[in-house]
Amino acid sequence: MKKVFPTKDDDIYTQIAEIEREIAILPAGSITKKKIKDKDYYYHRITRGGKRIENYVAFEEVPALKAKIDRRKTLEKELKELKLTVPKTDRVYDSGERGYLRFKTAVRVGKQLESQIALTKKYKRREPIRVLRDYIFGPPQDKVLIIYGLRRTGKTTMIRQILTELSPEEFEKAAFIQVTSADTLADVDADLKLLEKNGFRYVFIDEVTLMEDFIEGAALFSDIYAGSGMKIVLSGTDSLGFAFTREEQLYDRCIMLHTTFIPYREFEEVLGIRGIDEYIRYGGTMSLGGINYNSETHNSDNCNPHTCNSEATKIYNPNTPFADSKHAEEYIDTAIAKNIQHSLKAYQYGGHFRLLRELYEHGELTNVINRVVENINHSFTKQVIERTFRSHDIAVTAANLLRDMENPINILDHMNAGEVNSGIMKMLDILNKEEQTVGIEEDHMIQIKEYLKLLDLIMEIDLESLPEVSRKGKITVISQPGLRYAQAQAIVENMLLDAEFRELSARERQRILERLLSEIRGRMMEDIVLLETRLAFPDKKVFKVQFPVGEFDMVVCDTKELTCRIYEVKYSREQIPEQYRHLNNEDKCGMTSHRYGDIVGKYVIYRGENTKCGDIQYLNVEEYLKSLGTQN
Repeated sequence: MKKVFPTKDDDIYTQIAEIEREIAILPAGSITKKKIKDKDYYYHRITRGGKRIENYVAFEEVPALKAKIDRRKTLEKELKELKLTVPKTDRVYDSGERGYLRFKTAVRVGKQLESQIALTKKYKRREPIRVLRDYIFGPPQDKVLIIYGLRRTGKTTMIRQILTELSPEEFEKAAFIQVTSADTLADVDADLKLLEKNGFRYVFIDEVTLMEDFIEGAALFSDIYAGSGMKIVLSGTDSLGFAFTREEQLYDRCIMLHTTFIPYREFEEVLGIRGIDEYIRYGGTMSLGGINYNSETHNSDNCNPHTCNSEATKIYNPNTPFADSKHAEEYIDTAIAKNIQHSLKAYQYGGHFRLLRELYEHGELTNVINRVVENINHSFTKQVIERTFRSHDIAVTAANLLRDMENPINILDHMNAGEVNSGIMKMLDILNKEEQTVGIEEDHMIQIKEYLKLLDLIMEIDLESLPEVSRKGKITVISQPGLRYAQAQAIVENMLLDAEFRELSARERQRILERLLSEIRGRMMEDIVLLETRLAFPDKKVFKVQFPVGEFDMVVCDTKELTCRIYEVKYSREQIPEQYRHLNNEDKCGMTSHRYGDIVGKYVIYRGENTKCGDIQYLNVEEYLKSLGTQN
């Protein structure tokens, strides 16, 4: 019988699962060298089904393959040592009348489970917990609930929180199973039978997709256990695995709950951290230390004084995924790229996304994701990936400062742009075409875009044109702002390292960097408003309109009432007529009302106070975003 590892340290199971997930996507075996006619040839040697297999490896690919094999061996050693630190027993003591129960997987019940969830009682709840609450406390049904999303978006915390809401009698019937890659569906099935026999009614199974045979047998959870009255909650980070499961096995017998997108109102309410700037900088995960969610605090020793303002430093946490470009880069690689790779390697159904696997195995998937995120339009095109890298943010800021009416400056004359761009590329793991080993095709971009949509990392907003109504497009917005803003920090860090840029006065350097960051925040704030408005009004049409000269940053159209509201989004605290000149333009308003219906409101969303200037309403951006939670 497989041993169970109950532990006083709740994080051990999570560490084991994380290491096993990384091992699963790294190559096994070894590299051998053969000399044929005085020439060296390299082979990747692995054993499958008792047979030794050798595959040829090109000389230039040997170092990368060796590094991955060595990494796997290191992790396997760490995993072995970690498992030795937990008590080895095949019995779990249940504090109720059932006494000792023998399980095949890591099952926690009773006092053991109670200690695991104790800390989460004081945390604020994320909004999606309402779906989980309705499922747990609602009537029996033959469906399972699946909670999935990227790492650090609150999945496990949500489960622990719902456990604290159970009555003492209900809690005695609850169990938590932590799956590892060594577990099989048969193991979990055996434990579910034992739990059912002993009266357990609420079972939460974490990282269930680590089981290799999960998809093939997933119907077991709905048909056998949920169908007999058990409430089964499955969770994990493997979004593609759950998508395959729904399509291949569960169909309409599952409820999907995605946690990746965290809107501003949740960022403020749950973490207790206020301000659009903080959301722009850190938004995307629940890891940031706040007053309502965890006890992490600011560490001033780790804060870069050039990229932290006085307000931001109050809540800076160097362990936050988006604390700086390095942490963001690691998050892209471990939470996003490896999420994709595990899905493609673990399931036979991953053939549709085979091109992503090719990119990952060559270490270039993160490069492509970062190039798209960095691109000012987030374009998923072959040209974006292949063109020689130049920071779009620096280019836009340079153009705007050159046109500055009061103090124009050409910042490109005051920096070594080549060195700065090279530094940014190194920080973000970005490659130019000649450095890429995989030839990028449009199919690569289509698959990456499709998968990032599945992860809820991106959403497309309609882009319409007037008077050329036939010309339509899409705007891609990113749902995790911190991911994008970390790239801005990489730009600032490299500009500050540049010798030519340092020759400018401190005041001039500050003006340039503040202008650059302000323009990035402005574009990001516009994307945030578009994204959250689109999600808040599923029954309305939310889009952007372009004219031959100028645009409306956002239009919200009620297609039933034939009315619309028009918006400008400005990263400013001031109110000036220039901000709403397009909103008051008779030609633009005439074309808009003719196409979409009567204009019933004109708005400027900005960072100042709510006020009114004639028929233009100024809306504070934080208040506007919080109000969206009450719209549905």
